Amino acid sequence: MARLNMRNMNDNQSGTISAVRVGGELGRRIRDMGLVPGTEIRVQGRAPLYDPVALRVRGCTLTLRNNEAEHIEVDVI
Repeated sequence: MARLNMRNMNDNQSGTISAVRVGGELGRRIRDMGLVPGTEIRVQGRAPLYDPVALRVRGCTLTLRNNEAEHIEVDVI
């Protein structure tokens, strides 16, 4: 299993969040959205300029800016 930064994942690539490497207000906001270690995610797609990224998380679609996705590490299959 490889570990990637969420920002570097490809479309339709799946994995499990292994770590959220940011604290403070941004870290709390990311965790409040349900992006916590152990959560399975799938990159659903990206905007034309690759920002933001759309994720499929727990049956919902969620979008993150690249500067937010940069702080999340994912174990990909």
